[in-house]
Amino acid sequence: MEKKVLIVEDEASIRGFIKINFKRNNFTVIEAESGEEGIEKASIEKPDIVILDVMLPGIDGFKTCEILRKKFHDIGIIILTARSQDMDKIMGLEFGADDYMVKPFNPLELIARVNAILRRMDNESKNNDNILVSGVFKVDNLARKVYKSDKELDLTPKEYSLVKMFIENSGKALSRAELLDQVWGYSYLGDTKIVDVNIRRLREKIEDDSSNPKYIETVWGIGYRWRKEQ
Repeated sequence: MEKKVLIVEDEASIRGFIKINFKRNNFTVIEAESGEEGIEKASIEKPDIVILDVMLPGIDGFKTCEILRKKFHDIGIIILTARSQDMDKIMGLEFGADDYMVKPFNPLELIARVNAILRRMDNESKNNDNILVSGVFKVDNLARKVYKSDKELDLTPKEYSLVKMFIENSGKALSRAELLDQVWGYSYLGDTKIVDVNIRRLREKIEDDSSNPKYIETVWGIGYRWRKEQ
């Protein structure tokens, strides 16, 4: 079955360029020129992944991303930005994007990143057949939910995947490269900022005090570790 991609981009030339490359790779393509139209078409078409420009008429890409993430937890989102400032990248991740690319970009790299996200999502759906427990935390892989002291946590798909991987590897120091490979599905060519941003967001949701974390420990010079229950 062909995967379905929604391209939300107001510039027709860029939208057409992206569309051609996805068509060549056997994707069904839906197009939208604004954030409002993108949200409407996502509700109707149920795409597997969304390519979302930041600079849009009406509501911008960040707000559109936030709305899409709240409505569709299992959708992949890649934001496109014409600016290379770190703040744009970080804001996109803060609003729930899985990934980002800076214009101009190589269309082959965009396709590769999309396929990596889809592979990761597919692998997770095939392996969701058990319950993981670590102290006060429980991961329900069938429902793709995480509970702390029997209270469901409001996590994004990436945050869910991070908790799952951490608990499966309790006590093991995981490098940022390992987290990128297992959670994002590919090498990030040395840019590990996406891991740190997501860990910070995750700590704010699961830690009693995010400034003094006791569940996700920082392993200086390496990455992070889930504290193993004694």
